[in-house]
Amino acid sequence: MYESRSDEPLPRSRFVARLAWHLGLAALLLAASLGGGMWGYMHWEQLSAPDAFLNAAMLLGGMGPVNPPLTLAGKLFAGTYALYAGLVFIVVAALVLTPVIHRVLHRFHADADDD
Repeated sequence: MYESRSDEPLPRSRFVARLAWHLGLAALLLAASLGGGMWGYMHWEQLSAPDAFLNAAMLLGGMGPVNPPLTLAGKLFAGTYALYAGLVFIVVAALVLTPVIHRVLHRFHADADDD
């Protein structure tokens, strides 16, 4: 997927396309996670769509839910979704930063090979 150490770094236009691809995947993952969270809050806690959006978005953002769960099913969902949201945060950060870090390291190795 990525060029090897012996290859030249990608031209800027291809790097921007790779970065856009990674940002798109991250946005897709966030949208799917937000939709799943909204569905769970609407299904198990009978929250309205705006309230479900707020709770799911707050959990994905690392802030915690606004409405405390009232039912056992809602509490189990909220706990599981909170754990999932923490992992999504890490995966999205990795998706966005990987092309940038790879390019920096690739250039660093290319400079080291010139010596």
